[in-house]
Amino acid sequence: MSKPEAALHAQSLDIASLQTAYREGRLTPLDVVGEVLRRTADDPNCVWITRLSDAAVRRYAQALAGRDPASLPLYGIPFAIKDNIDLAGVPTTAACREFAYTPQASAFVVQRLIDAGAIPIGKTNLDQFATGLNGTRSPWGACRNAFNPDYISGGSSSGSAVAVAKGYVSFSLGTDTAGSGRVPAAFNNLIGHKPTLGWLSTTGVVPACRSLDTVSVFALTADDAEAVTSVAAAFDADDCFARKLEGHGFDFGSARRFRVGVPPSEQLAFFGNDEAKRLFGEAIARIESLGGEVVEVDLQPFLDTAKLLYDGPWVAERYAAIREFFDGNPAAPLPVIREIIGGARRWSAADAYTFGYRLKAAKRQCDAIWQRIDCVLTPTAGTIYTIAEMLADPIRLNANLGTYTNFMNLLDYAATAVPVGFQSDGLPFGVTLFSCAHQDGPLLRLAARMQRALGAQLGATGLPMPGAFANPLLPSGQVRVAVCGAHMSGLPLNTQLTSRAARLVADVMSAPEYRLVALPGGPPFRPGMIRVGEGGGSVQMEVWEMPAREFGSFVAGIPAPLGIGVVKLADGSSVQGFVCEAFGADGAEDITGYGGWRAYLAAR
Repeated sequence: MSKPEAALHAQSLDIASLQTAYREGRLTPLDVVGEVLRRTADDPNCVWITRLSDAAVRRYAQALAGRDPASLPLYGIPFAIKDNIDLAGVPTTAACREFAYTPQASAFVVQRLIDAGAIPIGKTNLDQFATGLNGTRSPWGACRNAFNPDYISGGSSSGSAVAVAKGYVSFSLGTDTAGSGRVPAAFNNLIGHKPTLGWLSTTGVVPACRSLDTVSVFALTADDAEAVTSVAAAFDADDCFARKLEGHGFDFGSARRFRVGVPPSEQLAFFGNDEAKRLFGEAIARIESLGGEVVEVDLQPFLDTAKLLYDGPWVAERYAAIREFFDGNPAAPLPVIREIIGGARRWSAADAYTFGYRLKAAKRQCDAIWQRIDCVLTPTAGTIYTIAEMLADPIRLNANLGTYTNFMNLLDYAATAVPVGFQSDGLPFGVTLFSCAHQDGPLLRLAARMQRALGAQLGATGLPMPGAFANPLLPSGQVRVAVCGAHMSGLPLNTQLTSRAARLVADVMSAPEYRLVALPGGPPFRPGMIRVGEGGGSVQMEVWEMPAREFGSFVAGIPAPLGIGVVKLADGSSVQGFVCEAFGADGAEDITGYGGWRAYLAAR
């Protein structure tokens, strides 16, 4: 084997590594798909339902010829698609041969990824009709764990997770109704991101529970998951459940200090797995080392909510999704799927309303937690089972796997599964970070920090580690404003910031180009900053961050001669901040020499 061939065989398929190789001219998309086709020539783990032909894969790669790698965010990035999501011209089976159809068009989210330069490799195995969390419920065979083939891979997005873990693709799409985008990530040492409901279109997706479904993303790193999510998340007017992206506000994932909820030990179930219990304890310690203030939270309301999913009428939504097929082909579904979906007929419309009211009340109770914390940390699953164990007791063991996942979509939360280590038997263990809707960006950035910390602890792991967050890809919805006077911490007008949910970001100095004057009038007494060509100095300031929706009312309350403009900081950057019109200096005391308003007040 030549050195170039050996290098290609060893090439990591994480997005950052491929993008670097493309920019430097060391690889082309044809090189990469050739290696992918080599790696996927055999399928001992039962990953694929349909792998595209070599010629079809190469056509996607050839379509990128002549394009600048920097011109497309996912240029030449291979990916896999769960086989309940449409890819034009390729059968969609939902793991049921009798149900299969060949779509004319790709799912909305798949087309966005292809348009961004990503290359589809194939359709992956799943628990039939996306019903299950274990990966054994498929006529194409039980999808086997990437680290030990005797163990389950997790489901229902089993093949999508194993395809990434085995190095067949850079990322994959799953779906998540009850944990299907998170449990397989935990069992295969991956990031599994379950976006805010409605962020990723479900047009072209075979529904499980349409009101709760979301397309999910599996990736090697949280940075990769954010990159994919930022491309895939676009409002689809044809999807009646679609939502526009909203800003996340305070970026706890990048903050030096943040508050993380952790359930008390008596509410945690590891089903006899002491290794999982140990690793979860280590994950708590790791998140504390990153600046997390651990706050004990009552998980019981969430666990009670989770029971509504399968012990309530939402299971009837699974029946509604395939009702015509299910009634017309009663023998087609696997027995366990037939038992679960067929049982939905007992629920009435009145039951749906009754349980809907219960869910509303449960959400109100659970949402109260966000007044005290930024996110919650739980195990993703308390333990893992062998395939033989799962087949012997499919309903009970599958229910165990959903302990920490089943409530998430019912409550409209975003969640990221994060790998945090290995049991002594070599099987991975993962945790989940979750928060309220639209907190995807902070969750993924905190996940990236946890991955970096684990990499530093273990030394060289061979896995790419996430980078810094200089250019976050998901919107913050925040505006930063620099204040230099009565709005600073502890001063009379600071409540005009805090009452608008603003948070202090940093203490800074302006560039040495400003006169500071004490304006007449008051109380409250105020300074004014005036940018000058000569004779200026640096002024002490605070940078605050507030929701953009609050910014207009804040600015409207600022009296002349003050206003909001662009303030240059000592490090050369610029930020929105308080400035003063030149006429405001007329007759005002020049206090530039004090270096800031606090120093002036102290001297007085």
